[in-house]
Amino acid sequence: MTDPLPEPWSFPLRLFDAFGIEMEYMIVDRQTLDVMPICDDLFRAAAGSAVSEFEADGPDGPDGPIAWSNELALHVVELKTSRPAHGLDGLETEFQRNVRRVNQLLEPMGARLLPTAMHPWMDPDRETRLWTHEYNEVYRAYDRIFGCRGHGWGNLQSTHINLPFGDEGEFGRLYAALRLILPLLPCLAASSPIIAGGWSPMRCNRMEVYRNNARRVPLMAGLVVPEPVFTRRGFEQEVLGKLYDQLRPLDPEGILQHEFANARGAMARFDRGAIEIRVLDIQECPMADLAIAALITEVVRAVTAEHWCSYAEQQQVETEALHAVLLDTIRDAEHTRIHNRELLSAFGISSGPVWAADLWSKLYSELMPGHPVWSPTLERMLDRGTLASAIGRRFSAPPSPAALLDVYRELADCLDRGVLFAG
Repeated sequence: MTDPLPEPWSFPLRLFDAFGIEMEYMIVDRQTLDVMPICDDLFRAAAGSAVSEFEADGPDGPDGPIAWSNELALHVVELKTSRPAHGLDGLETEFQRNVRRVNQLLEPMGARLLPTAMHPWMDPDRETRLWTHEYNEVYRAYDRIFGCRGHGWGNLQSTHINLPFGDEGEFGRLYAALRLILPLLPCLAASSPIIAGGWSPMRCNRMEVYRNNARRVPLMAGLVVPEPVFTRRGFEQEVLGKLYDQLRPLDPEGILQHEFANARGAMARFDRGAIEIRVLDIQECPMADLAIAALITEVVRAVTAEHWCSYAEQQQVETEALHAVLLDTIRDAEHTRIHNRELLSAFGISSGPVWAADLWSKLYSELMPGHPVWSPTLERMLDRGTLASAIGRRFSAPPSPAALLDVYRELADCLDRGVLFAG
């Protein structure tokens, strides 16, 4: 449960003062690329014991800017900013350095890191192993209630962006902006077109399985796009309160009755004064993920500043309409035809429909052309299309196991070298 705060409440970090970035990667066999549930062995090699979090040394000594942590599945490791970062420029270098360090530790174990949001042929019912060390009581509760062995629990990796808010007004504006942007994020970040060894009609399979992974408690993810509540009191009553009521018969001890149980695509965290974006498939290397984060941040900044439409207009867009767009973008990514006039108007487009790829190109050209750090990467990515589309162009027919292995070995090399996948 959230702790009560005095009225009026506030946090020290203001909107866009800092950023938190989290990236999840699979640990796989170096030769076969089958998943290897050895995250605890990785931490033993790095820290001497199976800790749940390890703060890696920085280039100038201990207490570096990147930490490592476990996830629910033992074959997944998360790299994240160890404290709020006051800018994104340069973080790609720090994340890449830590990717290389993890790979160096995994090499003697016959393992390496693999990017993309879903393992292409993993059987999660058979291969998922849950973390059994520190913090395990939460994972046990999830497993008892939901059975954490399917794709929606054991086979999904994402990038999270945490954006701070300082007070009630900033929370409302940030929340309103993220509701509008969430349905468009698979058009930038889809990277999971392969599931169970075969090509799927979904470009963003991770979000498709994610949105359906908690059917016993439908209010955990809701419609993924958050409800239109723009105050803390409203959020605690309309979202958390109703979620906890639905959880209580299955979780009488209250283990999961905490803000982290809210699995919407924008997760409000009043315990840390931030909203966490959870809709992004992870890319082939940190440079790509940070470039996407930079573009998203500039769009959020413009929306909160009422660059195209007013805050009052933003609040009026219905959740069900945004959810319908999200379902389309999960399926078609940048090839989605966007018809919703309210959503298009929120980004300065007065007529439609518009291809999602064209919308993102318009936003990039308007908000951050010629950026000294991110423009070269963003322009290549926008020209190439999503990683899901780039992967798909490698197959002229249903992919064979050998063809999948070749492509995903190349993706693992992209991660290790810190380069984009050509497609």
